[in-house]
Amino acid sequence: MPVPTYDQFIEPILRYLCQRPDGALAKDAHEAAATALGLTDADKAELLPSGVQTVYKNRAGWAHDRLKRAGYSESTRRGFWKLTDAGRAFAQGHPARLTDAAIEELATKNMHVTLRPVTEPDVVVDPVDSKASPDDRLEQALGELRQAVAGELLDELSKVTPQSFETIVLDLLHRMGYGASRDDLQRVGGVGDGGIDGVISLDKLGLEKVYVQAKRWQGVVGRPDVQGFYGALAGQRANKGVFITTSSYTAQAVEFARSVERVVLIDGVRLAGLMIDHEVGVTLRAVRVPKLDSDYFEN
Repeated sequence: MPVPTYDQFIEPILRYLCQRPDGALAKDAHEAAATALGLTDADKAELLPSGVQTVYKNRAGWAHDRLKRAGYSESTRRGFWKLTDAGRAFAQGHPARLTDAAIEELATKNMHVTLRPVTEPDVVVDPVDSKASPDDRLEQALGELRQAVAGELLDELSKVTPQSFETIVLDLLHRMGYGASRDDLQRVGGVGDGGIDGVISLDKLGLEKVYVQAKRWQGVVGRPDVQGFYGALAGQRANKGVFITTSSYTAQAVEFARSVERVVLIDGVRLAGLMIDHEVGVTLRAVRVPKLDSDYFEN
């Protein structure tokens, strides 16, 4: 039998996790869903066209992604899924099998990723329109994949240690072309760091430097925090600074950074995008899209 579409994995994964209030390994949820859907060993061996993942695990992952976006589940650590209080209430409120309408709502109306605080607009990808051209559908799918990975990146960044986060930020800046070698980017954060977590030497003699602050704020970063970093730069007689957070900035903080022209602000949305673009903590796979070469036939 063909492996069911990802929306059909939502029901069995929801029920499996509901039976395990303390959560479960993602791989066990994959297998439970496959068993509930009656997949054979041959079905489970089917690979995606890329050949890097089995189809059923990929679709189980997207089903859980929809539960996460609905606020019904979470990844408390890598490869571990657990229903939220809202998810358990939803499952208990639907003791019988979910209706097709309920599954469709979970599958198609939760195609957005909240990468900013709730006070700001969500980043939204519209469901794929069946009347859209193949190129449009491809762009929509790539956009959804990118935003899903961005959300996963921010989840992972929220779990690493402060020291690891600072190192990740410096790895990213090096991939972006700062510093002749990775040794030119040093982590200096610690007690009494004055708000500076890293230093980038732009030349071999270290005459020109960029100072970095990298913090995982839970709330919105305000002007006082950015002013404090600016003060730390002044204490180092520095001309350039990069302030990076997994959160976002208030309008006052953004205005202050613009006014001093020495501080660049990078919020969580931009950080995740840069990590994807420069393949830091992310791998990219090539998609070979055929297109007729008219020049070949004309020549």
